[in-house]
Amino acid sequence: MDFATADLSERDAYKLLGSLVIPRPIAFVSTHSADGMLNCAPFSFFNAVGYAPPVVALGLEQWDDGREKDTGLNIRRTGEFVVNLVDEPLAEKMNLAAIDFPPEIDEFAEVGLTPAPSTRVAPPGIAEAPVRLECVRSALVQVGSKHTVVLGEVVSFHVRDDLIDAQKLHVSEAWRPIGRLFGGSYSRLDNRFDLPRVALDDWKNRSQT
Repeated sequence: MDFATADLSERDAYKLLGSLVIPRPIAFVSTHSADGMLNCAPFSFFNAVGYAPPVVALGLEQWDDGREKDTGLNIRRTGEFVVNLVDEPLAEKMNLAAIDFPPEIDEFAEVGLTPAPSTRVAPPGIAEAPVRLECVRSALVQVGSKHTVVLGEVVSFHVRDDLIDAQKLHVSEAWRPIGRLFGGSYSRLDNRFDLPRVALDDWKNRSQT
C-alpha cells in the first residue's frame, strides 16, 4: 500500500510514522527555566546523530497555537539540557512526567524523582536514570509549524558503574533500556543477536570462491 503524505491528516501521519519507525529510544529530558524552575519530560523522537563531537537530536512538539512547550522554551533560553535514558524501573515515573503539567509545576517533585547535580551544565539530571547525557544546544531547526529539532552536543556522559567497563568503555548486557513503540506500548531489550559487519576484502574473497 502507498500512502501519500499530502492525503493524510496530521494524526494519521503521526500514527504511521510512530508505528513503523520502532523501537525508538526515549530521551527523558531535564531542563530548568530562566528563573530556575525544574522540568522533565520524555520524548521518543530522539537519537544519536554524530560522534565527532557526540551529538543527539530531539524532536520537540509545540502547542497547537504555536507556543513552545516547557522543554523547548527552556532549551532555547538556557542552551542546556540533560538527556536521561530510561530503563524499566524508571518507566512508570517517565510515563507520569508525560502529563501536561503547567509550567509552575516541578515534575521532579510531582512524580517523585531525585535531581542529580550535573558537572558541566546547570540543569540537574535524574538520579534514578542509569545513563545521563549532559548536553549543550548546538542548533535549533524549525520543522513545519509544529515541531522543532534540537541538536545537542554531549559534553559529559554519566553511566552507572555496573553498566560499563571504565577502562575499555565496553557497555555490559546489564544495560537494558526500554524502547517506545506506539500508543501505550513499549519494548524491552531482552533478545539480542550478533551480526558482524562484513569487510569489503572478505566479501570479495567469498565471491571468488
